[in-house]
Amino acid sequence: ECHAFAGLAVVPLSTVRTATTGPTQQQQHRIGGGLSSRSPIRRGEDGTRTGLLSSYMDSISGGSSGTKESEIPESLSNREECDVLVLGSGPAAMAMASLLSAPGGSTGTSGSALNVILSDSNYDSEWPPNYGVWKDEWESIGDKIEANFGVSLSPSCVDREWSKTDCYFGGSFDIPTEQRLRVERPYLRIDRIALRQQLSPDSTNGQTYRVLKANHISQATSVNVYSPAQSLMHDSEGSTIQLQSKDGATTTTVRAKLIVDCTGHETKLVLKDPRTDARPPGFQIAYGCLVSVASVTDDSSGKRIGPYDTEAMTLFDYRTDHFDDENELQRAQSSPTFMYAMPLEGNRIFFEETSLVARPAVSFQECKDRCLTRLKHLGIEVTDIEEEEFCYIPMGGPLPLKDQRIVAFGGAAAMVHPSTGYHLCRCLMAATDVASTIRTQLSSSSSSAEEVNVDQVAAQAYHAIWSPQNIGQRHFAVFGGEFLMKQRVEGLRGFFDGFFRLSLETWGGFLAGWPGLPNNEKHETWAARIWFGLTFVSKLPPTVALDMLTSIVSYTFTDGLDLIQSVTPLLGEPKPYLTPPDADVKYRIGDVAAKTEAMRMILASQSTEEVPVAFFESTNQDDDTTSQVAATTPTNEQEPEPEVKTAVEPFQ
Repeated sequence: ECHAFAGLAVVPLSTVRTATTGPTQQQQHRIGGGLSSRSPIRRGEDGTRTGLLSSYMDSISGGSSGTKESEIPESLSNREECDVLVLGSGPAAMAMASLLSAPGGSTGTSGSALNVILSDSNYDSEWPPNYGVWKDEWESIGDKIEANFGVSLSPSCVDREWSKTDCYFGGSFDIPTEQRLRVERPYLRIDRIALRQQLSPDSTNGQTYRVLKANHISQATSVNVYSPAQSLMHDSEGSTIQLQSKDGATTTTVRAKLIVDCTGHETKLVLKDPRTDARPPGFQIAYGCLVSVASVTDDSSGKRIGPYDTEAMTLFDYRTDHFDDENELQRAQSSPTFMYAMPLEGNRIFFEETSLVARPAVSFQECKDRCLTRLKHLGIEVTDIEEEEFCYIPMGGPLPLKDQRIVAFGGAAAMVHPSTGYHLCRCLMAATDVASTIRTQLSSSSSSAEEVNVDQVAAQAYHAIWSPQNIGQRHFAVFGGEFLMKQRVEGLRGFFDGFFRLSLETWGGFLAGWPGLPNNEKHETWAARIWFGLTFVSKLPPTVALDMLTSIVSYTFTDGLDLIQSVTPLLGEPKPYLTPPDADVKYRIGDVAAKTEAMRMILASQSTEEVPVAFFESTNQDDDTTSQVAATTPTNEQEPEPEVKTAVEPFQ
């Protein structure tokens, strides 16, 4: 999850790479990440591109000059067809495309491979570095993906491992400034290049999705309605969407059974639910830099860069003793930021100064200034800056509106952890369930004469992401994000010092916050969450504990009953995305018993000669209704057909 607590919730707005031999800089700007992750991720712009017809595939099976076999040449991409169109090309999009098109694993539970197209005009853009994840979470994901889909996340995807993780919360509640809190839980830095290669159609894993370098041009105006007219249309068998090349010169029409939107939190195709009491998202903002330093201290206590052990990953440094200016100190106390540090090989290290979550967001310049001030105070001399990152991560906010045909995934589905910003591991684990659902639904319909209900497939996919149980768990985490947002620096120090004094399984499960990840079962039920809350409050300093209890009361009054629903059985479960296939039948056919009675009385009447056609149609919806009508309707053998009258007579 890349950056510190912010896991994979980082949508770098910009990555700047600086040549070590001079000042030349290359800037790459990205807004809206398919994954939204803390220390890397990169992107996910509104992208869309298309697939290709089987006849066209046959014609280019030998490859074409200058074009990868998996890519669709723009000159021929005027009309394409596929089972699933995936929009975007960040980790969320490429993971989804890989799992949907992979051959399948040893479990045989994921359905057949599908015909998949991934579309994004920025497909060739690099992902930024510094994805950070907990080792046990990464391994659990790798095991499930390989078993279910045959896709391997090879050891090459891990760039660096630290056996321990450090935190600094000194300066409040009698915690000495220099005191270190060490967590014995391994942390990994993911190699973004290797991960991208593993998820590409050119890897040895066997996924066969095709790439179209184009973006969609549509924007949702209401549920399943888009502008411009006819740029995106749905029907009973699938969807038709218009895509354009980056220069606008080529337009491609793609026909797909299902569209999965991985273009990030600020998607234009998926509407968020306005009927909930959800507040707008908070924002995690960070300035990061990959640097070389002048020296590494090596003494009896080990190797260090400043205070940071080179054999440990520093997750949090919330100290503020590096401010000499009183105004700067007051700003840092009221709008806190922390340092996150990943020591690499030799004298290279990645630093990131981060605002965990705020609304409105802390400025990037503020984060950069605080980072440089902190390094200077710690005596860390930077000799070279290789890369800079500016990370923007929306956290919380409303979930996608129900009944949408477009399936949102990753940041577009608001999957970022609302309290921490973690996202990468959550997203990859969720991809296994969503891809399995889509593959099973679409491949089963293809192998039988039964026509697929595409609306139900989309609803099933949403259910795999946001089941009622998972929504309830998210409600709890959303409150956590709101509580953290109002804290001054001393409150955050006390909060996290108490948090990491819980058992590893307890706090680790909260950070995971997603079904399938290690220890998440400790937070999946209302009873588990209320126990966690009571235990956690007992670990907090009294003033922070009191603030949390009063915040629970005030939040319930101002934001509705989501938190109460999350920690008690009183209000039941949140409403599901999934509805029964015949849920609307009672609205379409009305009261069958009343209409059957009317039909019988009309037939028996001497003043009416025929039954309204609509009565026959509605009462013959199913076998049970038909039997009922047959049993209660007079036949020619039972009673003579009424004589047709020339004038209306009174009922007998």
